[in-house]
Amino acid sequence: MASPTSGYSINVNDPSLISLVNKLQDVFSTVGVHNPIDLPQIVVVGSQSSGKSSVLENIVGRDFLPRGSGIVTRRPLILQLINKTPAPQANGDNKIETTDSESNVDEYGEFLHIPGQKFYDFNKIREEIVRETETKVGRNAGISPAPINLRIYSPNVLTLTLVDLPGLTKVPVGDQPKDIERQIRDMVLKYISKPNAIILAVTSANQDLANSDGLKLAREVDPEGQRTIGVLSKVDLMDEGTDVVDILAGRIIPLRLGYVPVVNRGQRDIENKRPIAYALENEKNFFENHKAYRNKASYCGTPYLARKLNLILMMHIKQTLPDIKARISASLQKYTAELSQLGDSMLGNSANIILNIITEFSNEYRTVLEGNNQELSSIELSGGARISFVFHELYSNGVKAVDPFDQVKDVDIRTILYNSSGSSPALFVGTTAFELIVKQQIKRLEDPSNKCISLVYDELVRILGQLLNKQLFRRYPQLKEKFHAVVIAFFKKCMDPTSKLVKDLIAMEATYINTGHPDFLNGHRAMAIVNERQSAAKPTQVDPKTGKPLPARAQSPSLDTTGEASNTSGFFGSFWASKNKKKMAAMEAPPPTLKASASLSERETSEVEVIKLLITSYFNIVKRTMIDMVPKAIMYTLVQFTKDEMQRELLENMYRNNELDDLLKESDYTVRRRKECQQMVESLGRASEIVSQVQ
Repeated sequence: MASPTSGYSINVNDPSLISLVNKLQDVFSTVGVHNPIDLPQIVVVGSQSSGKSSVLENIVGRDFLPRGSGIVTRRPLILQLINKTPAPQANGDNKIETTDSESNVDEYGEFLHIPGQKFYDFNKIREEIVRETETKVGRNAGISPAPINLRIYSPNVLTLTLVDLPGLTKVPVGDQPKDIERQIRDMVLKYISKPNAIILAVTSANQDLANSDGLKLAREVDPEGQRTIGVLSKVDLMDEGTDVVDILAGRIIPLRLGYVPVVNRGQRDIENKRPIAYALENEKNFFENHKAYRNKASYCGTPYLARKLNLILMMHIKQTLPDIKARISASLQKYTAELSQLGDSMLGNSANIILNIITEFSNEYRTVLEGNNQELSSIELSGGARISFVFHELYSNGVKAVDPFDQVKDVDIRTILYNSSGSSPALFVGTTAFELIVKQQIKRLEDPSNKCISLVYDELVRILGQLLNKQLFRRYPQLKEKFHAVVIAFFKKCMDPTSKLVKDLIAMEATYINTGHPDFLNGHRAMAIVNERQSAAKPTQVDPKTGKPLPARAQSPSLDTTGEASNTSGFFGSFWASKNKKKMAAMEAPPPTLKASASLSERETSEVEVIKLLITSYFNIVKRTMIDMVPKAIMYTLVQFTKDEMQRELLENMYRNNELDDLLKESDYTVRRRKECQQMVESLGRASEIVSQVQ
């Protein structure tokens, strides 16, 4: 039957489909690597008491699984059933011929971990399962996710692949780990969570279906029941008058793949070593003679379950084969690319290898700073562009944000003006006061300038981290550590001259105040601007009789009784106010500390405004100079210098014969990962050859 969409021409009933998946499983198991491909398989789940082992033995027609108390299945068992002849024809009563002879040349088992050895005695198969389990997990009740692969060749089986997992348990018994329930649950979920897994949930029919551990776990990963098939064991042990007809009809917990009731051997039959043939005959008679099942006996029992699983698995493989082929191809490309990145173990002259690495690193460092690297990002700034951002955004805005008057208030400027004029009141705005304040503010630019150096240093370290994060340096941890130490020391060595140069630039600006600068607002122009502002702000007095503006002299301050202009404001207004005539007459000594205690007079206000205009004008000139010169200084002594001298510095500190071999020692991770990738490439290559045979 051909699928209309898959592009494959496959006979759905061709057992070679299952054999193909078996080969894929073997490919990944033999090299001991994790299977990266989700292969179609039937995963058997159920509680310890659900009859899981008996169902599997009935399907095989042989007694071969370990039995006992507690957890017997402690590792996943991948059971590959291979029909050596055309699928056996069921006779009219649906009986599959089986044999339980100790040795039969047509029936034997093979383990993948001991290829070529055939086990004709199925008791020996049981012993080998126990031995191999104990080899991995010891004799206690621990479990392991490492599977055991067992193939059984027989003319009495249908080609089928089943994965038997440890039975779900609730309470630790004996030497079982305290978290045994969680361990088993995690293992089962790992297998049944895969979308290509068909879940075979075995449940005892004589218990409430809602309490089935297998079904509960299956519904967690397959809530709609799309890939779960239910097996109802122990149907013969149900109370008289009860049956599973409602469950089979999907009226309790519906499953798309339905339910199959089976009858297993009882414990006494197992102890008495009753053959499987007897159990199958007993099962057949039970369903044919039971009043609830006899009308549908052909859809009950182990033979029907085996045929149904065979058909389901082949159909499932047919549907998933195109996706499997695509996944194998994608995984092969992925691991091949990673193996290429890991590269071969470096052989040859250590000195030449180190020299080439130093040269390559120095070139990459240079290209990242210059923006010539091939891995330019369209999402974020990187390399030299981030340094440019520090210069033209962070530093520029940081310098512009320095306001000289957020620390120097008008009253402070007035005090400085008085102090700078000495014992004689100044006739004009004092140059000394202006220079003093400007120099103080210029020194404030040291902080943002030093911060700029620090930010650029951080960006260089960031670039170093990006370069050292490449695969080459991950391979050689000691080489990476040495590179990091040498380059960081180089950066720090360059920080001292950079900081000194920037500090000198600020000191030069503060040492000589160039009032002759063409962009500087001179004193005359500043005075004119202040007068214009005050004239515009002062209200004009008018003659109340004529309504015409009074001349300027008519607006002069009024005189007090002494004939002096009434001006109690000013620096000393609060001490010599006219209301304190006794103090004035006594001429008391000035207090130890003289501070401004009154509002500014009109004249003082004018002087302060002139000073502020001059400070603002000159400080803006200095700001522009620093925004231009500090980045140049940092580029010259830090960025450009490290770019030009990086190779020389690395050679000087790393090119030492007694250390070269140690630097090229690969990390354990690299050695291990290369081996894993080589195994994966080998396995996926063989898997690709297998699936390519299906056209």
